[in-house]
Amino acid sequence: MAFPPSQRLWVGMLVVVVVAELPGAQQKCIFDEVQAQLRVVRAAPNGPGLRPPEVQGHPVNSGRRTSRQRRSKSLLRGLSVKQRRSLGWIAPPAPASPQPIRIHTWIPRGRDDLSDTEKERLKSAVEEAVRVVSSLLSVNRAPGPLLLSRDINKYCKFIWSNSRSTNYNRCGRANSNYRNETCLDVTIPDDHLAGCDVYPEPDSPHRTVLRPAGAGLPDTDFLLYLHIQSTDKCRAEPDVLAYAVHCRTDTHGRPVAGVVVICRDRLTEASYNHQATVQTVIHELFHALGFSKDLFHTWTDCSSSSQAGAGCSPRGKVIHSDGSDQMRIYTPSVISALQTHLASADPELGGPLENLGVPSGRVSSHWESRVLRGSIMAAVLEDSTAVRIDPVTLAALQDTGWYTVNQSQAQSLVWGEGEGASFGSLSTCQDNSSSFFCTGRRLGCHFLHLHKGECQTDPYLEGCGVFKPLKNASECWIKENARQSADDWSGEILGFDSRCFFSSLTRQSQFPVFSSSVEGRCYRHRCVGPNRYQIQVSGSEWVDCPAGFTIQIKGYQGLVFCPDRRLCLYPDITPPSDDTNMFPTSYASDPLEMLTSAQDGTWLPLRPPTELTVSTALCLTAAACLLAALIVSYRKCRSFMVRIHNIPEDHSNL
Repeated sequence: MAFPPSQRLWVGMLVVVVVAELPGAQQKCIFDEVQAQLRVVRAAPNGPGLRPPEVQGHPVNSGRRTSRQRRSKSLLRGLSVKQRRSLGWIAPPAPASPQPIRIHTWIPRGRDDLSDTEKERLKSAVEEAVRVVSSLLSVNRAPGPLLLSRDINKYCKFIWSNSRSTNYNRCGRANSNYRNETCLDVTIPDDHLAGCDVYPEPDSPHRTVLRPAGAGLPDTDFLLYLHIQSTDKCRAEPDVLAYAVHCRTDTHGRPVAGVVVICRDRLTEASYNHQATVQTVIHELFHALGFSKDLFHTWTDCSSSSQAGAGCSPRGKVIHSDGSDQMRIYTPSVISALQTHLASADPELGGPLENLGVPSGRVSSHWESRVLRGSIMAAVLEDSTAVRIDPVTLAALQDTGWYTVNQSQAQSLVWGEGEGASFGSLSTCQDNSSSFFCTGRRLGCHFLHLHKGECQTDPYLEGCGVFKPLKNASECWIKENARQSADDWSGEILGFDSRCFFSSLTRQSQFPVFSSSVEGRCYRHRCVGPNRYQIQVSGSEWVDCPAGFTIQIKGYQGLVFCPDRRLCLYPDITPPSDDTNMFPTSYASDPLEMLTSAQDGTWLPLRPPTELTVSTALCLTAAACLLAALIVSYRKCRSFMVRIHNIPEDHSNL
């Protein structure tokens, strides 16, 4: 069915900001709570979602073979391909390979009070998120339009229960109160639904059409309904910005329809963040597509099948408790991905699930925050620069058995990489054995070193401390943040290529200066190799900063700590690309080309206007010559000395 342009414009664009507007803030996800209240309708074996193969244009009974079919098969057995073709028998075509999932988004008609700016921003974000998910997940596409099954328990008053009757499991009497089908709060259009019939007699083929089948949705593998409303849950939970569910599955158990409710009151232009919105849409889509505790038991093993979702066997129970009562997903791809990430062969390394607010023995639909912080499927999505579509999450989607996953598109998950099997446990997060955790309430750097941070904990961390981005002006890559700081004495430089370093630097002067405490400071950096980089502080040249050591710089007292395995290893860890306050990673070497600074922070070569007065030209020439002479003289008179030290175990002892 072709939808009006006004509806196609929305294309699911309003699955919005579950991520906070300020760095370090957190938002609550209530997916498990809402999904538990919903009845999911699964397609019947001969209903929508299953298109039987055809031989010579006639459908094949997907149940028992007829006697004629059995005789035909026995006659064909043992004949060559040429002999079979001479008899007019054509083998069914080979199964098609999985193709990128096609997600169709649809919004019900209703009051539209979004501004044109909000519509355009959200449309852009959701289209990007759908493109990302489609590039990650592939499915076996079924021919024909997608039709959703009706809930027989709603339209039917009773069902024939005698397994010997012809109409076993079919509707025997219609429910006079039946009106429509819903997906959470959204009324599903009849055009999206399969038809339903009533069979008044248990063994009679005569039937009454209760509702005819709709046209369905062409070129669709998953249908996402969107509902923008200030619901009771939105009003009751001020930290909830959106929530999602799945409501229909196909005959293989794969979700084919779901809904996202957007808390309308949270949609304000002041809080909008494009990258955060894209990540939120992906987070909700992954829930609706199968990363759900209510679907874990339906995951299938397709290791012996060439097609995801077809010819697979049930995995059965995939959730088990480890020795410390941590609930984990134990499926082959998840175990392998986590062992690779933590550099451990421990067989107990299943995917750890969040336990906050979850009764003992129950499970969550999110990863444990202490172990997989920064994952797109963690219980909390914090600053958008730290959220990653990680290999462990993609491994879980692979193990559903419904998708073929493009693992090459996984993003680097820096948190905990190479830290071993015990990483993130409550017994080790406070013993200073890992630089990813911290103690006390001191200032430092977020683990990606893009932000300054403060050591904090939260309920999801259960007492463990991490450096969270400061709420204001924490971004080292934003040049304008320097205006809010008067730390000229610390040598800070803020800009697109600046990163956060633990530092106690203070400028030397003719007056006594007390040593400063160690905290996060922003300095420029540039990569010279894997895990090898140089830094530049205010007034200094580029100096080597050996990973795992501390350095001193002449003209400053104190030390700078050079983090190990955090910088110049992950090409995909960068500041947001849509930030307008950016400049190149290296300046031009010619001083004459550095005289003019553009308003956006980039350095432009000096270009004289086409018409100059003689006096103006002479003044410019004299100024350029004088500046060049001063730079040469300055470099001859001053040199910078770098001293390298071993890393202290505690940054506070730098």
